[in-house]
Amino acid sequence: MSPEAVLDPARTNIDGPREGDVIVTDNLWKTYEMGDQQVHALRGVNLRIRHNEYVAIMGPSGSGKSTLMNLIGCLDSPSQGKYWLNGHDVSQLNDDQLARIRNKEIGFVFQTFNLLARATSLHNVELPLIYNGTPAAERIARAKDVLESVNLGSRMMHKPNELSGGQRQRVAIARALVNRPSIILADEPTGNLDSKTGDEIMALFDDLHAKGNTIVLVTHEPDIAEYAHRVVTIRDGVIASDHVSSRMLNKQDSDKHTKSKQN
Repeated sequence: MSPEAVLDPARTNIDGPREGDVIVTDNLWKTYEMGDQQVHALRGVNLRIRHNEYVAIMGPSGSGKSTLMNLIGCLDSPSQGKYWLNGHDVSQLNDDQLARIRNKEIGFVFQTFNLLARATSLHNVELPLIYNGTPAAERIARAKDVLESVNLGSRMMHKPNELSGGQRQRVAIARALVNRPSIILADEPTGNLDSKTGDEIMALFDDLHAKGNTIVLVTHEPDIAEYAHRVVTIRDGVIASDHVSSRMLNKQDSDKHTKSKQN
């Protein structure tokens, strides 16, 4: 069965990227061949994320959220449909082209940190700049700046086994920031942390968003998703809901109450 055969005819078309859009998907499908069967992991996903939005993509295991993350992160290509990143259609790029886009446009933060065990914090943060050929003096300066920005200035020369879990995740976030990407894509960033440290990392994402970063948070935990300003829920390969988070609604109500008292 082709993707068209199961496509919802009521789907609203996306008319491509507009000024201020960072992520735009139009009728995005991902289909896997499993023997003589086709498995549709994504079924015509339409999504628009603007500059400086803070969006959580959530859903249970098998919902399609990880597949969508891989497509948004240019780790994979769609079977059908379009994906624009920062105004550029990246849906038909080959692996080498996708790798260049990833390094330039996307800062990844993973649950497992993915740090080099024998490298210092500074060298771990430098790595994306080494890959794109940034001169040594500039990359060291930029790596130091972002480590300072996540309050790890005193831990630059420490290796991962000399850091706490929260400090390791801060190194990973600094590494994600060092290329000044269009988006920060965080995949279960608190999954390996205790609740107190997880709250500290989510507070850091609040600070990064306040400084103008676009953040896409992928999680299966509703309480973590509520840190974002917008929550997109994926089920069975389609967007089941897309709404303002309760945290933002509460803030809006509080702001209205404060404004009415001032008047």
